[in-house]
Amino acid sequence: MRGDTSAQPEAERFDLARAQPGIPAIMAVINRTTDSFYESAATLDQAITAVEGAACAGAQIVDIGGVRAGRGREISVDEEIDRVCPTIEAVARAHPQVLISVDTWRHEVAEAACRAGAGLLNDTWAGVDPELAEVAARHDVGIVCSHTGGLSPRTDAHRSRYGLRAGDVVGSTLAGVIELAEAARAAGVPEERIIIDPTPDFGKNTYHSLRLLRELDRFTATGYPVLLAISRKDFVGEAIGAVGPADRLYGTIAATALAIEKGTALIRTHDVRATADAIAVTLAITGEAAPKHTVRGLR
Repeated sequence: MRGDTSAQPEAERFDLARAQPGIPAIMAVINRTTDSFYESAATLDQAITAVEGAACAGAQIVDIGGVRAGRGREISVDEEIDRVCPTIEAVARAHPQVLISVDTWRHEVAEAACRAGAGLLNDTWAGVDPELAEVAARHDVGIVCSHTGGLSPRTDAHRSRYGLRAGDVVGSTLAGVIELAEAARAAGVPEERIIIDPTPDFGKNTYHSLRLLRELDRFTATGYPVLLAISRKDFVGEAIGAVGPADRLYGTIAATALAIEKGTALIRTHDVRATADAIAVTLAITGEAAPKHTVRGLR
């Protein structure tokens, strides 16, 4: 007769404090949209299926977004909440070990998402709504501090003020994320729950984004965990050639390996399995982790 399993402990949710420089956690992209630039999970069932696959492939965090980052149809606060909150609730029930992030710049959406079970606010539009940090503090959740060069939400970079190749993009980006991190601390968010993101492609051309990757160690040296969201982005495609999102995986993995070596703590990706493999091989090479199966030449 099988023993009673009702007393078994619940799975422990991934804690941001476990995200270490150079040993990154994986954040899977779950887009509850119909018009994302690469992949969408337009229905709740599709989103749950995507989360199932991501968790099985090794994602510790899922980032649920209800609005396309780029230009598109206006999405109201209520519609965004209706898209993300049922998904958050379902994921929280089915995968209690997964940290749920919500990709939003609106404090109203953040408030509803935290009540639904989100533990991280991914503010990809760089503090345009300062009340977002207050929501994070009130619910004791994490926050991502990003940099967009002053762009308004859902607008595209065009003739950036940094010039074609100006090196001050790194200093300006670093100053911007640190300023937001300090504002989050002032709002009451604990330092260990603050993440910084240099945000390639947002308010930046390809030269700028490549420069940020080249000098990523300046961000990791701050002591804040660094999130890198580079999955299939335009700068990857332009580095290769005139390559669309569907053909940017290999380039993304190359950039990911470099980012890991430079100390990135979290990798946001559409491709969890490929990213997990890149992390495993990179950490084996750097000596941060052992190979997972070593029989070659030993028998």
